[in-house]
Amino acid sequence: MEARRTPARWTYAEFARLPSDTGERHEVIAGELVVTPAPGTRHQRIVANLVALLEPFVRANELGWIFPGPIDVLFAEGDYLEPDLVFVRRERRGILSDRGIEGAPDLVVEIASPSTAGRDRGLKRERYAHFGVPEYWVVDPDARQIERWRLALDPAKPEVAHELLVWQPILTAPALEVSVREIVADLERVFDRHDLFADVAAFLALARARGWVQLDYGTRSEP
Repeated sequence: MEARRTPARWTYAEFARLPSDTGERHEVIAGELVVTPAPGTRHQRIVANLVALLEPFVRANELGWIFPGPIDVLFAEGDYLEPDLVFVRRERRGILSDRGIEGAPDLVVEIASPSTAGRDRGLKRERYAHFGVPEYWVVDPDARQIERWRLALDPAKPEVAHELLVWQPILTAPALEVSVREIVADLERVFDRHDLFADVAAFLALARARGWVQLDYGTRSEP
């Protein structure tokens, strides 16, 4: 589904009055309202996998806080975004408020879908870089990869991880090895049905060839 955009300048008061009980995501990006449908099961499983991997590491090392979406990140008037997951270092707790996160998180993560991938890699990446987000990940479940932009160093070119991504949010703290497969592993059989059906068909063909089973597709006779 295409996002609906309405050119306007938005104050926070106007943004806060948008409905929050529709299941849709409301963001204002560079002064434009962007409305996208509620995330699906595939998207939510990836978020859950990320939290399960990152949260214990962050807690054990007292690094800060992991916030899965929905959570508002309020950069400035006309830029109120809602990433899928963010991390804020402990020493930057001052940007946390009841309204959301009022400043640049130390890590922002978006889960790409066919309807959002262009915006995630384009306009959103540009806004995150503009407001000083140092590290930005785009998880692409179809490509089974994580793209990492170090926005302060090279905002235009990501590192692409297909197997392992090493995350060290604080230089004096330990690093975490993020397995890309762990993030998307339980999606491979659940959502890639073409591969599942192909495996079943291949097994049945082998079974028939070796005489393990005999299948009769004739008309069922009544007892």
